[in-house]
Formats: sequence, C-alpha cells, structure tokens
Amino acid sequence: MNYFLTYTVYVLILSVLMGISTWKLFKKLGYSPLFAFIPFYNYFIILKETKHPKWWALLSYLPIVGPIMMSVFHLYLVKKFGKNLFKDQLLTVILPFIYMATINYSKDTEIEDENDLYLTDDEKNAKKKDTFMGSITFAVVFATIIHVFVTQPFGIPTGSMERTLLVGDFLFVNKWSYGYRLPMRPVAIPFLQGTIMDTGKPGNPKDDPKSYVDGIKLPYERIFQFSKPQKNEIVVFNYPQDSVHTAIDRKDPYVKRLVAVAGDTFEMRNGRLFVNGKPETVLGDQEVQHRYIVNTGSQLDIPSLYNTFGFLPVQEIPNGNGFVYAFQGLTDKTAAEIKKLPQVIDMKEDIQPKGESAVSYRDEARTKIDTTQSIFPINSGWNQDQYGPLKIPKKGDVVALNEKTLPEYQWIISKYENNKLENKNGKIFVNGKETNQYTIQQDYYMMVGDNRDASLDARFFGFVPEENIVGRPMFTWMSLEGAFRDNSSSYQANKGWFFGMKVRWERMFKATNTGEANKTSYWWVAAMILILFFGWEYFVKLFGKKKKEDEI
Repeated sequence: MNYFLTYTVYVLILSVLMGISTWKLFKKLGYSPLFAFIPFYNYFIILKETKHPKWWALLSYLPIVGPIMMSVFHLYLVKKFGKNLFKDQLLTVILPFIYMATINYSKDTEIEDENDLYLTDDEKNAKKKDTFMGSITFAVVFATIIHVFVTQPFGIPTGSMERTLLVGDFLFVNKWSYGYRLPMRPVAIPFLQGTIMDTGKPGNPKDDPKSYVDGIKLPYERIFQFSKPQKNEIVVFNYPQDSVHTAIDRKDPYVKRLVAVAGDTFEMRNGRLFVNGKPETVLGDQEVQHRYIVNTGSQLDIPSLYNTFGFLPVQEIPNGNGFVYAFQGLTDKTAAEIKKLPQVIDMKEDIQPKGESAVSYRDEARTKIDTTQSIFPINSGWNQDQYGPLKIPKKGDVVALNEKTLPEYQWIISKYENNKLENKNGKIFVNGKETNQYTIQQDYYMMVGDNRDASLDARFFGFVPEENIVGRPMFTWMSLEGAFRDNSSSYQANKGWFFGMKVRWERMFKATNTGEANKTSYWWVAAMILILFFGWEYFVKLFGKKKKEDEI
C-alpha cells in the first residue's frame, strides 16, 4: 500500500472514531451529527464555535503535528460543555475518543457558554493561564512544523568530518534538497529522534523508550525530487544498519561526504581515495588527513599541541623510557610540525598493509563477528586503507548472487528492499524462489568522512540507500569548541581531561556545502533577523500607543 493511500486510511479511521464519540455534541452545537464524521470539517466547526482561527483545522491530520493539534481541539470541545477540571483535560488527552464518548452519551451534558461578566477572579485567572498555555502550545507547534517539514538541526559529536565540519558544529539541514521525504512514523514526540532518554544500560539504546509509536507506520515516499545527491556534496542520512529503530527516518543521523554515487566504483589504495580509477577531487574546504605513529624519548605536552593545532585526537602508550603516540587526523603541515619536536625519535604514516582483513569480534573466542566495526563486506579481506574496488549498486542493476557476493548484497535484499532472503545449503532463495541474480530496486551511495582514519563510514556499514537520505546541511548556526568530549583521545577518554568550551564566532552562519576554503560568515544578518523577530511585537505596541495618543 502506498503512502497516500495508507495516510487516507488512517484519516478515515480517526474520523470515524471522532464521529462515534462526538456526534451528539455536534447536534447540541446546532449541526448535523454527520458533520462529526467529516475529516477536517469536524475540527473546523469546533474552532468556529470556540472562536479560534478556523484555518488551524488544516493542521488536524499532519504527521507528528496532527496528534498535538487534535488534542488541543478536543480540549476546546469538552470545555465548551463545561469540562474544565484538570481531570477532564488529562482524560481528554490520554483517552480522547473514550472520554469524549462518555461525555457524548451522557444525558446531562449541556453547552456552558462563558460570560466574562459573571466569571469569578479564580475563573479569570484560570482563563489567563489557559491563554498562556495556548501560546506556548502553538509556539511548540510552529517549531515542530519547521522541524518536521522544512529544516532540522543536527550537531557534530565526532571528528569524522574534521576539518571541514568541526566537533561542536551545529547545522541546519535542508530537508527539500533531494525532494522531501515524508514522515514514516506520524505519531511521535516532537524534536526527539529515536529515543526519549537513556534509561537502561548507558550507551545502549535498545533498552531505552522510543520517542515514536512504531505500530502506526507509513511507507517510504519522497515528493518533489527535482535533483539527486551529487558527488562531493556533504549529506545527512540515517545510519542504514541501525538495529534499534525499524523506522528509516528514526535511525541515527550521520553526516559524511558523498564520494561515490550509484554506478561508480570506489577504492582505497594505501589510504588514498579513488573513484572510477581516478584520485579524489579535494575541494577548497577539505584538508587531506592521515594517521601517524610517533615514537618519543619523553612525554609530549598534548594540551599545548591541542591549543596550537586544534583537533588532535591521540592515544598515548608508555613504552619503556619513552612513549608511543597514535595520532589521527594530521594534515601534512601538522605532521611536519610535530616531526620537528625535540622529543620525537621517529614518525611514520600508519597504513594497514594489503591483505590484512579488518574484522572485529564480539567475543574472545572470535566466533561472533561485530559487523558494525568490521569492514564491509565481511568476506572481502579488505581494510580501511586497502579497500575495493567496489561498485556502487544502481537502480535496475542485475547482480549475481552466490556464496561470495551474498555478504555484499544481503542487507540490500533483506533489509533495505524488504525481501525474504534465505541461504539453504549454498542455494539462495529470494521470497521463496531459488535464484542466482537480483535486480536492484533503488540507487545507493558511498558516504565517507573527510577525516578518513577516524571515520566510521560506508567502508564499515556499506551502501547507503536513497531512502535514508535526509538532505544537505545549509549552514552552521552555532559552533562550540568543547561541546562534546573527544573519546578517540586518551587524554579525554581515560584521564577525563577537558579543554574548556568557547564559541567559535568565525564559523557561525557560514554556508556548509559551497566547497570553498574561505566561507563568508553572515552571523550579523541572523542577529538582525532575530532582533526584528523578537522586537516586532514591541514596535507594534509602541506605534499603536503613539497612534492612540495622536488621536486623543
């Protein structure tokens, strides 16, 4: 069933429930009981009778926003019939159609119109509180509409995109860059991605409460797709191998550079990236970085190096009278500066040799493979420095299926394209039929971090389906150095050392995806907009007061 048909079924079910639980109330309001069953119009009548903006009815059934608005409209209706106590409001929100039905079928339910002339002081204060809470509610609703349907904020907690996107950068992402992906879980808590909070084992989202109702679901659909992701763009997407969340749009958000599109061939040679046999194109805002091993005769002053070079994740290991340092993310210039330090005995780039397979295990007996930390596909014999060549699947490609190729395509067939895949004694079955080939149903992409040696990217989790694409980052709206601890550095992870926090003003309100080395910051434009936005009401009141004084 497609998205819009499923959506219509949900709307009709809700409308029937609304009609069954309120038709008598509509009759007492002076309308035909049948109007209680008509989608949108039923809420239009409630808003009309309670003297609220009637266009709000258009928000009734929107994904995520709709459940909030419906609860508000239900509260308006029950208050019209004198149900003003906290108990009434709570039951209306948590058991809407059941509680409204008890009011609907009650014999003594009558309309109770308020007249401000006869309100007590307590009732007037309660009315003011309701007005205030209404303002707060619709501020939340407005922010939710922007968050769900226009743009979404994301933070950068790791150094995989250094030095293009820094740890502590906060981005706004344009959800319409590659067509708008419609929400797939329409009932959810606004502003939360996958879980509500960490309530179980620390760092294990599997035992945390979900922020959405998984049982109410809509299929994948993208509208107004006028362009597709292009090579070298920075892209936000949902982590494809997230085993906690079945909803695509609720999987963890990642941001990487799109290095190879559907149909391309991706390869790493000695830590250098190649696409279709050619070296990667390095844009102006990228800096090529590598991992280095440094042997020293004495301990390095790591805090001083952080202050000098910025992002500098490092592992320190005592080695006899000296130390061994494993640096990640060193540019050629930084590496040359560190090599000049008097404590340094020798320094070399750390490149994994060809034929050394990068496979991780979850147990000491090495019987259970940890697929999230192993190179994709697990039978390739590759590692993150010696990888490929790997062709990126394209919609319509017919790929061969056998024991060797199955690890490469099994996630595509079973998880991303929702088929039943079985391997019985070397024979492969798709949806119960034995086959030796499969036709790819959507385009796939290769997403890799700019800081290649400190990036958990497509070399580990494999192809990213088109349906997982969220959009393009537009600009950095805030940048806080020290906002996240650098767990890849032994100084922070093991010693609890913290570098402090400061605002990087020079990065704020800079466009993200231009590829230029020197981006212009427009923070002053943003400041003016904020001043106008929050000062508008003040200026309106000021000029309104002046106008009245002039008239007098």
